[in-house]
Amino acid sequence: MIRIDAMWLAVNPVDMRAGSNTLLARVVEVFGAAQSHHGYLFANAKGTRLKLIMHDGFGLWCAARRLNQGRFMWPSASAAGTLPAALTRAQFDALVLSLPWQRLDQMSVITRV
Repeated sequence: MIRIDAMWLAVNPVDMRAGSNTLLARVVEVFGAAQSHHGYLFANAKGTRLKLIMHDGFGLWCAARRLNQGRFMWPSASAAGTLPAALTRAQFDALVLSLPWQRLDQMSVITRV
């Protein structure tokens, strides 16, 4: 399958009608360059749709995910601070399932019973 070595999160919303060329331009604008085997995640303003764009060294891959109910746990631009930020594989897996990916470290340890 497609190898993704790093996953990056763009905080500002994107129009989900944007195609791969428009998203690639946003990647260069936000991240400075599109690195090979790096995935870049974008969401719409409502937080109900995601788009992932990835450069594999030869071309672009673009994938989309839509929620029929609920929203993705997406940080706001004001709360993001240093974002765009790298996501771990576990954070990405939680994000696409609309789980609280920002708190995975806290959720892995039980501190009170």
